[in-house]
Amino acid sequence: MDTSSDMQHTLELAFNLAPAGMCVSRNRTIEICNEAFAQMFGHAQTDLMGHSMAQLYPSFEEFTHIGNLGLPVMKATGTYSDERIMARSDGSLFWCHVAGRALDRADPFAHAVWMFEDISQRRPVSADLTVREREIAQHIVTGATSKQIARLLDISHRTVEAHRGRLMRKLGATTTGELVATLLGNAA
Repeated sequence: MDTSSDMQHTLELAFNLAPAGMCVSRNRTIEICNEAFAQMFGHAQTDLMGHSMAQLYPSFEEFTHIGNLGLPVMKATGTYSDERIMARSDGSLFWCHVAGRALDRADPFAHAVWMFEDISQRRPVSADLTVREREIAQHIVTGATSKQIARLLDISHRTVEAHRGRLMRKLGATTTGELVATLLGNAA
């Protein structure tokens, strides 16, 4: 019995049949992905492989923003994770937990392994938000203050407050706690 061949087969099964979406990327281009990943985004596996991960984001700005956030963290730690809004092939948006690991911390995007989990069951996208509102919502749910969000996005804290106010109106929240609960899908 060839144990190397058996091990290779077992690893392929684990990747291909994993219940979470998984992909391997090179320079933010999908090298390979499993069926759960393709189904989550509403694509065929073959339509994703060899293509930029940008097509999975609601906008190119969000693809760029997430890359700018993740790169220094991956250089420092080798890993990155967050919860963000992603886009399916039909344009519908959903919250997704994403975690990745770089093969080389010095050049994290050169080759990385990613896990994507659709968390829309517990955190639905309940309003039509702008790109900036989605970026701010992503940071609000982590507990970041307006000043911290402003520094991350390189905008003024007053601009963050204005977007926070629009988010509260759109989502029917009267307090920041209600806003966070609504964004997290915990609203009563």
